[in-house]
Amino acid sequence: MRMKLAAFLIPVTLFVFLYPSAPRLLAAQGSPPAIPRTSDGKPDLSGVWQALTTASWDIQDHAAQKGVPGGPGIVVGNEIPYQPSALERKRQNFAQRAALDPVAKCYLPGIPRLMYMPFPLQIVQTPNEIVMLFEFVHAVRFVFLTGAHPPGPIDWWMGDSRARWEGDTLVVDVVHFNDQTWFDAAGNFHSEAMHLVERYTMLGPDHIQYDVRVEDPKVFARPWDMSVVLYRRKERNAQLYDYECYAFDYEKYYPYPQMRSPQ
Repeated sequence: MRMKLAAFLIPVTLFVFLYPSAPRLLAAQGSPPAIPRTSDGKPDLSGVWQALTTASWDIQDHAAQKGVPGGPGIVVGNEIPYQPSALERKRQNFAQRAALDPVAKCYLPGIPRLMYMPFPLQIVQTPNEIVMLFEFVHAVRFVFLTGAHPPGPIDWWMGDSRARWEGDTLVVDVVHFNDQTWFDAAGNFHSEAMHLVERYTMLGPDHIQYDVRVEDPKVFARPWDMSVVLYRRKERNAQLYDYECYAFDYEKYYPYPQMRSPQ
């Protein structure tokens, strides 16, 4: 037994003697980067983020089409449990998606679609409120950490968001929707009875795991889940730019100054 222990300790001791910084380096490599925290110790979600996914075109696995990049879906299990009558409406939506997609009409995309659209979003965090600013049509979302949902039903494009912390995960309960938004451009839809439970978990300083459970007894046979990662924009000049979608339809009537012909 002593011979086996010596055979183990001699090379380890020699390694540490020759490379005195090795234990510190190995320890640093073994521990994940610390996540940023606010003054009250909560994970700090503040920053500019963006999802790198094709889910806004189709939340399920899909092949490339003209104007649609192919990619994996974000639906856990890749199955959406539509009720039979709702599945037929989804098929009709898909057949007329170019004309019916609310985003194609420059309507507010709603939640959760705004979270995984191919546009950046900015999160501003305070102890009692989290504000999400979106580049797409300058949409703004308020997530309250105090108070309860107001009595409803209320017809809101973005719903009403009330949050709490469960350890290091921000859990957001969202209700009070209208039925005018889609999950994607493929016709996946919901009713005004939709209920969302979102979970925001920092995987490190530059990644947020975004999970959302969808419930809608008028459309789906059971709850189902989506999961996607939000990436921190690291560019030195990372910021939100203008994308006033509906304004582009009026450019010929009200052109920007730099677009006007010289007089």
